[in-house]
Amino acid sequence: MFVAINYISCKEDYKIRFEQLMSSRAKEVDTMPGFIRMEVLKPNDTHNDYLIVSHWVTEDHFINWKKSEQFMKGHKRGFEDIVNARKDGNEPPMKSTFKTYRILSD
Repeated sequence: MFVAINYISCKEDYKIRFEQLMSSRAKEVDTMPGFIRMEVLKPNDTHNDYLIVSHWVTEDHFINWKKSEQFMKGHKRGFEDIVNARKDGNEPPMKSTFKTYRILSD
């Protein structure tokens, strides 16, 4: 099994919007071959990142997700928020960093 964790840091005034986006997500990833499950974790500490943990059969399945039309559909609203912030001369309201893992033990 392969695990990808997306670390999302949000500006304070964007956190409510981010949580709304995640609670009404498009669920495009759910249709992808090799997708097993996903958890969205909210930090207990306001200074920590949100984590989106996705589980895949293989790394190739995850790579195919990132290249897919479904990926773009699933992230459309968040990407629009980033583009609009930049158009207004502002920093993006959130930043994302992916890290990937293989399960050693469960």
